Formats: sequence, C-alpha cells, structure tokens
Amino acid sequence: MVFSSACRSLLRHRQIATSYLSCCRRSICTAAPTEERIEAAGYHVSGGPSFMRGTVFWEPDRPLTIEEFHMPRPKAGELLIKTKACGVCHSDLHVLKGELLFSSPCVLGHEITGEVVEHGAHTDVGITKRFPIGSHVVGAFIMPCGNCFFCVKGQEDLCEAFFAYNRAKGTLYDGQTRLFLRNSGKPVYMYSMGGLAEYCVIPANAVATLPNSLPYTESAILGCAVFTAYGAMRHAAEMRAGDSIAVIGVGGIGASCLQIARAFGATEVIAVDVQDEKLHNAMTLGATHTINASRDDVVEKIKEITGGMGVDIAVEALGKPLTFMQCTKAVRDGGKAVIIGLAPTNALGEIELTRLVRRQIKIIGSYGARARQDLPQVVKLAETGIFSLQNTVSRKCRFEEANQVYKDLDDGKIIGRAVIEISE
Repeated sequence: MVFSSACRSLLRHRQIATSYLSCCRRSICTAAPTEERIEAAGYHVSGGPSFMRGTVFWEPDRPLTIEEFHMPRPKAGELLIKTKACGVCHSDLHVLKGELLFSSPCVLGHEITGEVVEHGAHTDVGITKRFPIGSHVVGAFIMPCGNCFFCVKGQEDLCEAFFAYNRAKGTLYDGQTRLFLRNSGKPVYMYSMGGLAEYCVIPANAVATLPNSLPYTESAILGCAVFTAYGAMRHAAEMRAGDSIAVIGVGGIGASCLQIARAFGATEVIAVDVQDEKLHNAMTLGATHTINASRDDVVEKIKEITGGMGVDIAVEALGKPLTFMQCTKAVRDGGKAVIIGLAPTNALGEIELTRLVRRQIKIIGSYGARARQDLPQVVKLAETGIFSLQNTVSRKCRFEEANQVYKDLDDGKIIGRAVIEISE
C-alpha cells in the first residue's frame, strides 16, 4: 500500500490541514522487518506531533532507554492509540532478564489503556463505528488475528498469527513492525502492541471500549493481569460456584485470580505466598485463608483447611518448579491444577505419574483469555465493582521511572500491580 493512499484516507477521516500533505505523500520502504527504513520525515495525527517517545529494551541487564520514534502508522484493521497507561508485568521482566527470548531492540509493555486517534486505511466500517476517533479503550495482550484455525474455533488465546509473528518475531501480522527510530529509521520490535510508548498500534480484535466511569490508569491491568486470571478461571479451570481454590503466588495476576474466583462463587479461597504483606492484601481481595510458604508446608496446610481432601482447583502463578509441584499435590482427587506462571526457557516441573493416572489429576496450562469474547466481560466486572481495580493497583509511576519500577518488581517490592502513567 503506498503511503499517499493512506494519507488521502487520513485526510477524508480526520481533515488534516493542507499544509501537512507534502509530508504525507512521501513514500516508505516496505521491505522485510530486518531491512525496513523510514524515508519520510514523519506524519501528523490530527495536526499533532510527527514523533513520539518510547522505551527501548536493547539487551538483558541493560537499562531501558527512552528514544524518539516516527509516529506509528496503523494498517487495515488496526487502531492508533494514544497510550494513557501501561501495566508493569512479570512477563516483561522475564524478557528484561533474558529468561524469555524475544526480538530486540523492542518496546515492551502489553496491558494498556488509551484513546483512539486514527484508524488504519481500508479498515472495515464496522470497526470504525465501534471504535470512533476519541474512544476510550483497553487493549488485551493476546491480539487475535480472527482468521486462523484457532480463532475460527473460538480459541483466540491460541491464535496462530499472534504466536508466529508477534511472539516469535516481534511484528504484527504482515510480518512488519510499526516502530522505527526517528534518527536512524532502524526498526524496533513490538512485545504485543509495545505499550511503553506515547502511541501504539494494536489490531482492533484486541480492543474493548472502556466506559467513561473507569479510570485510564487502574484499568490498564484489565488487559493482562485480570484478562489472564479470567481466562484461567473461566476456560482452563471451568470454575463453578461452590468450588474451593488455592492460588500460589499472589502478585498482580495471582491477586486477580482471588477476585475472579470470589466473583465466580468460590467458597474457600486460599492465598499462598512468602510475603506477609501480600497475604494481608489478599484478605482484602477475597481470600478466606492465607498460607506463608516460607513458614508452613503448603500442601499440608491446604489439606488441613479442606478437611484432608485438597482443593478443587489450584492455580500456580509464579512459574517455578517447586510451586508447580505444590500446585499439583494440593488438588483433590479429580481436581485441576492450572498453571499460569511463565518460567525461564526450558524450566521443567515434576509430578508423580501414578497419582496423576489413578486419581485423575488434571494439569492445564493457561496463557490468557479470548479478547473478543472475554475482554468486554472483564471490563464489565470492573465497571460493576465486582472486581476492584483500586484495591489491585498498589503503585503508580511516571514514564521516566520504568527502570526503577521493574527493579522493584524483581525485588518483590510491588505488592499488587504497578502501572506506568504515560500521558494525561
């Protein structure tokens, strides 16, 4: 698609001033991602800035830097979002530490809220009507293509394009990134939508409307922490009212699991962690019992609380071999161990095979939820107050504090979820 076509579409939809047309008519390179270079001087959104700032991850154990980028260009089926807030997640931390391999340089950040400022050229009219310019939106970290084998079957959390392009290559589904450094034109890859930037491009399939009653900052966690918890409880665990549940690791996602479990009617909700402060917070989020794993035998205590049986559902939210083992041993006969914690590459977990077979233990991995059907439901939980955003977000910080907040997350100093506020 030539850039002049995109600019004519922008002119029709946004009435860009004539003075900017000469800028928009310059061409860009559409080569493979490793060879892409920007030749245009940048383009303007509604007469606004030609460039933006974003944080860049270069390599493990090297601090993030704030760099200037050309304004991202959305393509068909995509939205350009002015990012308002971005949640701080352990998945990003795994990349920063080199525990999960990802294309670099890249922009991290994958749970965002923001305002729609542009539609990609040739975007379907149904999308533009659903998300008009100025809409408040929240974005899910799993961005379904909507067309692959799994998306057609309704299993968007297994979207082939998302894993083949975004997670494997750091691009969107045409094989190209939308991020280019201002000075060099060098491509920078995208972890999901690359939310730690002033603007981001996201496929419309991964977006839901954010009601005006919900704040931008706290609502950012809906797209990953709450979204992941919802997928684990709704689809992996298939939780029913009256179930008992244990959550091992009550950080941002684990704490969200506690609230979702209570919303779904759990009777006993057991929170497990090694920090008393997190366990105290868990009680405010719906936990009926707490266990400090640094002092007590987790499996024995869970059996004691449940009259010797174990829980119907145990959730592992840390990604460690020890907690994986605890999770599988804590469930009753016929129970479900749901694994949602990401572990370093090639980490292995152990389980007693004979008990797995004889006692029909179910072990289920769960990465997230399904954006088109589940994200609106997650937003509704927050809108109605069933899920408390305010009690889950424990820290807010500025764009320039990204390095420090990830360090604090690594040091265990973030009790609930931290959110980076990017623009007003």
